Amino acid sequence: MEQVKTTVKREEIFIGIDEKVPPVQNFLYGLQHVFVSNVWLDPIFVGAMIGLPLSLSANIVNAIFIAAGLVTLIQATKLVRLPIVQGPSAAFDSLMITVGKANGLAQAGGGILFSAIIIFLLSVTGVISRLKSLFTPAISGTVILIVGVALSGFTFYEFLGGSPGMPGFASPTTLMMSIPTALIVILLSTLGKGKWRSFAFLIALIVGDVLAVILGQTDFSKIAEKSWFGLPHFFPYGVLQFHFDTFVMFFVAYIVAIIEAMGVYQAGAEMTGADLSDKRIRNGFAGEAVGSMVSSVIGGFPTTAYGQNVGLLRLTGVASRFPVIIAGIIFLILGFVPKAGAVLALTPDAVVGGLFLPASASLIFTGISILSKMKMTDANLMISGLSLVMAIALPSAFSGYKGILGTFLSNSVLVGTLTAIVLHVILIALPGWFGRKDIA
Repeated sequence: MEQVKTTVKREEIFIGIDEKVPPVQNFLYGLQHVFVSNVWLDPIFVGAMIGLPLSLSANIVNAIFIAAGLVTLIQATKLVRLPIVQGPSAAFDSLMITVGKANGLAQAGGGILFSAIIIFLLSVTGVISRLKSLFTPAISGTVILIVGVALSGFTFYEFLGGSPGMPGFASPTTLMMSIPTALIVILLSTLGKGKWRSFAFLIALIVGDVLAVILGQTDFSKIAEKSWFGLPHFFPYGVLQFHFDTFVMFFVAYIVAIIEAMGVYQAGAEMTGADLSDKRIRNGFAGEAVGSMVSSVIGGFPTTAYGQNVGLLRLTGVASRFPVIIAGIIFLILGFVPKAGAVLALTPDAVVGGLFLPASASLIFTGISILSKMKMTDANLMISGLSLVMAIALPSAFSGYKGILGTFLSNSVLVGTLTAIVLHVILIALPGWFGRKDIA
């Protein structure tokens, strides 16, 4: 199996994985992780697409904050011990919307819970660790690259204020928020030194929000509408239901999320110089599975490792676990204090797009960096190249299809990851079983 070499680039990372920083700086670094992860966007988007009432939409947001906080905190302190933030995977958005509209979110919750239980059992028994042969640089690098490209599509939707025909699309007001925000991150993270570089995202966020207030794009009434304290409801959509076809969809998506998370782990380990051992992998996936179980019971989404926060490590040079621990604590507070969560939601989409733009660019470069470490064999080149082609081209061709097939084929991360796995089995694993060792 090809191994990804984990070497620390000293010119990029100046605060190491186990290095502690002063409390105020630690809090501010953690706050950057919270804003860059933007875990509340997925539940708000899904709730709006399904047409959920306000009370259930609010419950999803609270549930996501609590699940993300618990898993981020436990992962960073006890399990995978990497500076990686956890949150709802966008790979599940289309499934949640499709199942939620057709059969209700109780059925989606059942699919999530049973899938998470299986993944947990596969993790603690070490089965997933034995699948490391799938986590080659050709697959992991391709998946990270695809996630970065997929994130860029979402980023430009936010950056430009929607799509053509929508009010405010590429309007002067929108661009006056998104462009300066992105420029500040780009300039400070590349030309800045010390604190200017490490707080690039937070400085850009403050400037973007100030511009939003000046331009009248901030709605403070949302804060007044929220309560100071709130608890998520257990089984908010009714008792969880098990339907085999729904379970299969979520389980396949979960496998894709695992491959994606493995790529994020590898990228984080490579950037920090940490050893990505079998124990770390086993603990990490077990932690994500438990988080997904908890999330399904209180009405949330599956949790997974966030690639954009790995991009933040490279851009700021801060790779310590301790700001991520702070981020986990902040998530938990936001989960129980809806009014505080509403403050975060004040940030306009255009500012969010400005923050995400350089983060997605860094994630794409991380994918390319991992791919550069693979052996340049015909098989690996075909796996990576064809997977990228399928991920980029196929979803647009099937964007109008409905049902299970449309849900899968319109998701670039699902398409690209499954293509990479299938090609690896056909081009490398099967020939290897028959004695062909020269093609890997």
